[in-house]
Amino acid sequence: MANSRTAKSIKNSFVSLSFYFVNLVVSFISRKIFLDYLGAEILGLNTTAQSILQFLNLAELGIGSAVGYFLYKPLRENDIDSINEIVTLQGILYKRIASIIIICSIVILPFFPVFFKKIDLPLWYAYASFGAFLFSSLLGYFVNYRQIVLTANQQNYKVQYSYQSITVLRYLAQIYVVSQLEHPFIWWLIVLIVFSLIGSWSLHLMTKKTFPFLKHSGHTYKDLKLKYPDFSTKIKQLFFHKIGGFVLTQSSTLIIYAYANLTLVAYYGNYMMIITGVSLLISALFNSVDAGIGNLVAEGNRSKIQTVFKEMFSLRFAISMIVCFGVYYLTPLFIQLWIGEEYLLPSSTLALMTAILYIGIFRYAVDSFISAFGLFSDVGSPIIEATLNIGLSILLGYYYGLNGILTGVLFSLIIVICCWKPYFLFCRGLHVSIINFIRLYLKDIIVGICAWVMTVWLINHISLTIHNSVIHFIVKAIIIELIFSIILCSGLILTKSGLELFIKRFIR
Repeated sequence: MANSRTAKSIKNSFVSLSFYFVNLVVSFISRKIFLDYLGAEILGLNTTAQSILQFLNLAELGIGSAVGYFLYKPLRENDIDSINEIVTLQGILYKRIASIIIICSIVILPFFPVFFKKIDLPLWYAYASFGAFLFSSLLGYFVNYRQIVLTANQQNYKVQYSYQSITVLRYLAQIYVVSQLEHPFIWWLIVLIVFSLIGSWSLHLMTKKTFPFLKHSGHTYKDLKLKYPDFSTKIKQLFFHKIGGFVLTQSSTLIIYAYANLTLVAYYGNYMMIITGVSLLISALFNSVDAGIGNLVAEGNRSKIQTVFKEMFSLRFAISMIVCFGVYYLTPLFIQLWIGEEYLLPSSTLALMTAILYIGIFRYAVDSFISAFGLFSDVGSPIIEATLNIGLSILLGYYYGLNGILTGVLFSLIIVICCWKPYFLFCRGLHVSIINFIRLYLKDIIVGICAWVMTVWLINHISLTIHNSVIHFIVKAIIIELIFSIILCSGLILTKSGLELFIKRFIR
């Protein structure tokens, strides 16, 4: 079973990575074309409209995460009746949530003239952009919500085949219509809607083909709620965690717009596209691992769970450090080559964004085990995180601008994610002393700091000039990342971290 989990994780990661790199290249080209033909203000408008929609999507309450948790055991036992009942419960709730989102959208539309009063564009741009994103989002509630069964069963690669391939085609079509046709913004929205429909239907067919037994269980919501009483409890708990996640990912954009304008939102969005691309890379590597961890926890072997945690912890740490080192040193060069020097932000801003990225990647070493154990009862932590995030971002943003906003985000993450979450997992899930975590993390972080300092010293003594060329940039990126990776991983292996255990498992 353990070997099967590892094999499935490797297959999912390979397929996800393949689609990730294709999507990454095409999406960066698409954004470049969008900036050239439509401008930074329309791009900032789209980013802001998506943030508003993400706020409405809080109504999802975390149902998807709860469904994934409840599916691990019946999938492992091939309990078809329970699988159908859980997915039926999800479908009923999703249709109700979609109705709530539609009603809320209608309520906020009259306030768009006030919210978008700063823009120098026709107001219908805001309505059209929001409407297109809303339609695309609602498809997930009505058509392709059953994909959770694929993910929970470690068949996420099928999601990539059926949906991400359509996304690549959408980017290519949008590049064409924006650069070649009249009224490019209208065509961009039409392509978004059409390909969202195609992608959702493709994913629906893939799910139906893989799990032909999936159907409505015939039970009413009341019956299913009585049969799965813990489901409502988990949803209520996850709702608070989802608030914290929304505040982390979306509130900064809205606060920046409140203090500045859509142009700065677009500049920030350029950097965030790189940050998001990196985050998606890590997700492509680890998404399938979460289902494997859920399956492992369902087995109940405490010793094996603790060993795998140590492996995943050190692996996540190594990848987080390698990625963030590259982001900090290579992003300015990439921005210049991609869209031009005029779009650069200060290095201090990049440092704060890199620190936030590090915590955002590394946190899942703990979060994936928290989800596998179903430990969602700490509803106070996301409330504290959201309060600190918004409060400090508004306060510091008033005095220090963009850097102040990002500092507020970083402080909230350090308090909740770096301090509280590990303590909660070790006490409620792993049932071992938090001292074990502190020792493990201190050892890894000391190695990481030493590797960072040594690599900076080396590259400062090596002539690595870069010309205005993609090839030169790639060569420099490979060299500095290779140097850092070798130093870091060597240090982690020599100090007997969990990375050594993971490498041995991978080789087997």
